[in-house]
Order: sequence, then structure tokens, then C-alpha cells
Amino acid sequence: MEYRKIKDEDEDRDASVEDVEKSFLVSVPDNNVASRVETKIDSHRSKAQWKRKSAVTLALTILTSSQAILIVWSKRAGKYEYSVTTANFLVESLKCAISLVALVRTWKSEGVTEDNRLNTTLDEVIVYPIPAALYLVKNLLQYYIFAYVDAPGYQILKNFNIISTGVLYRIILKKKLSEIQWAAFVLLTAGCTTAQLNSNSDHVLQTPFQGWVMAIVMALLSGFAGVYTEAIMKKRPSRNINVQNFWLYVFGMGFNAVAILVQDFDAVMNKGFFNGYSLITVVMIFNHALSGIAVSMVMKYADNIVKVYSTSVAMILTAIVSVFLFGFHLSLAFFLGTIVVSVAIYLHSVGKMQR
Repeated sequence: MEYRKIKDEDEDRDASVEDVEKSFLVSVPDNNVASRVETKIDSHRSKAQWKRKSAVTLALTILTSSQAILIVWSKRAGKYEYSVTTANFLVESLKCAISLVALVRTWKSEGVTEDNRLNTTLDEVIVYPIPAALYLVKNLLQYYIFAYVDAPGYQILKNFNIISTGVLYRIILKKKLSEIQWAAFVLLTAGCTTAQLNSNSDHVLQTPFQGWVMAIVMALLSGFAGVYTEAIMKKRPSRNINVQNFWLYVFGMGFNAVAILVQDFDAVMNKGFFNGYSLITVVMIFNHALSGIAVSMVMKYADNIVKVYSTSVAMILTAIVSVFLFGFHLSLAFFLGTIVVSVAIYLHSVGKMQR
């Protein structure tokens, strides 16, 4: 009897232990299941990021490659029938409107916070006129340089801003450049020069001296404006980028309005603000505005590698389209120069990552 009693107690104890183990297993999730769930979430997240990055990259490539083509295409009989200053004003206005719409959507979803409100201090706003003024001159030069270069040549020469940006990074932001980046600068200069070689003329280079001067000035202005803007943006990282863009574009509108008054006031008053505009001009304005927004999105949602690849592809696309639209001839020098420039841009990006 005593043996049976002890046996029954052991069975009860085993049952209670089994119940505790079952309850413990129910209360503690299976690590494998949790791991599979996390993997699935990460997979969905990475797939969404890849789709967004691909969409932004494709958009930037198309917008960049078509930018120079649309400017050349908007000419009639070799000149602009519309006012360049009014076109620039509309570009800045459109970018400002897009930033404001994006900001309103943020307010609706997240509410108004310290980082996304428009009203701010004078110390924060006072820094935006400098890059806005630099972009004004750079954008005006962008139109006038086409008196000396064609669309593919412009895309090649535009890469000089990589050199100016790198040098100004070193001077202004005190950032060191790697040996690969300095080598990339030399290759970039050689590639741009090679692409401009002219074997069918007494002139060694296709682009005349004035075109090279304008390209270098544009590169310096673009590089300084870009570095200065980046310094402003990163001074307060938590600040909503649409707020920062809004204030930059507001000052851009102001400076372009002054440019209209100084340069084209009589023409605008006598012939009208939209005189000489065509469908191509309107498309060009939208292209310029969306290009500016796309660059901001690439730097936010993608990375510098994406921008590098899109720039290289844009050069090739511009050359191919120009063959059909403007009768551009793809010379061996241009082809080799494009390859060298593409390699230089890639090396610059690799050097930036290894710095």
C-alpha cells in the first residue's frame, strides 16, 4: 500500500511538471518562428526599399539625360524665344510648390512638430540666400553655354562639378580625399578632354574657349552651392528636408524675380510673361523642377552610388538621343572619353566609400 501511495505521488508530480513545461512552452515563443517572422519582415522591407531606390534611380537617369536635350530642343532658329529668367522663376516656383505639398502631407500624417514646422528663427533662414544666389547664376549659365556646346558635350563637361565639389569639400568642410579620388579627378579631366577632341577641324577641341570657361565657372558655382547646401542641411539633421527645400526655393524665386526685373523687364511688360513659350518649354520647366526634387530623394532614399550610375547612364542616353534628334556624330574620341569619364565617376564613388 505504501509503495502504491509513493507511486501515485510520483505520477502526480510528473503530471504537474509536464503541465508546467507545456505552459512554459506556450508562454515563450519559438525562436525559430520569431526568426522566420523577422526574416519575412526584413525581406518585405528590403524589397520595398529596392523598388523605391530603383524608381528614383530610373527617374533621375531619365530626367538628367533629357535635361540638356530639352534645353537645346526649346530653341528656335538657334535662339531662345522665351525669357530664360522667367523659365528659371517657374522652375523654382514649381519646386517650392512640390515641397510645400509634401510638407502638408507630412503634417496630416505626423502632425506639426518642432522639426517640420515652417516658422523658424532668423539665424536658420539667413543662410539660404547664399546657395540660392549661386544656383541662380549657375542655372542662367546653363542656358547660355549651349551657344558653344551640344547636348552630349554639355553632359560631359558638367562632370567637372565633381572636381570642384571634391576640392571644396576639402577646403570648406575639411574632409580628406582618398588617393583613389584624386586619381579619379585626373581621369575625369582626361576623359572630358578626350571626349571633346575634334579630328575634323583645325581646332583641337570641339568646344571653344568660351565654352570651357563657362563650364568651369558652372562647375565651381555648382560645387560651392552643393557643398554649402549640404553643410546647411546637415547642421540640423532632424529638420524635415521639405522645410529646408522650401526656404531654399523661396529665396530662389526671389532672386529670379530680381533677375527678371533687371534683365527682361521690358520684354515681359511689352510681350507678356509667357511670350515665346511652347510645349517643349513647359516640359523642360517640369523636367528641371523634378530633377531637383529627384536629386534630394536619391540622397535621402538611395546613396551616392546610385547618383553616380545614373549620371554615367545619362551621358550615354543623351548622346544616343542626340544622334536621332540633332544629327550628332558619335566619334571615337567621344566614345572613349565617355568610357573614361564613367570609370572616373565610379572610382570617385569607390574612393569616397573607402575614405
